[in-house]
Amino acid sequence: QVQLVESGGGLVQPGGSLRLSCAASGFTFSNYVIVWVRQAPGKGLERVSGISSDGGVTSYEDAVKGRFTTSRDNSKNTVYLQMNSLKPEDTAVYYCARYEAGRFAYDYWGQGTQVTVSS
Repeated sequence: QVQLVESGGGLVQPGGSLRLSCAASGFTFSNYVIVWVRQAPGKGLERVSGISSDGGVTSYEDAVKGRFTTSRDNSKNTVYLQMNSLKPEDTAVYYCARYEAGRFAYDYWGQGTQVTVSS
């Protein structure tokens, strides 16, 4: 079965860094765009970043551009989100999701990992 598992979240001080991982299984990982989406307390879902199936193209929302970097290692079926210069407003549950282009949908999601930025 398709599975996505996020890890690497935790508590970090403002200005600090975290690296999130998204480990995938149950599908041909190298065929899919993978996105990161976050949900801050009391707020809706916000798309954070996306990465093409081969890692050649990345995209970022303005709020994280220049601070976050997404990458992937298809040999390990893993996508990463390197988060630098973290701000309190980055506090959220972070999810990775598979983008199914044929359905125009994020069809599978991980369970999420909590990132808390606080002094």
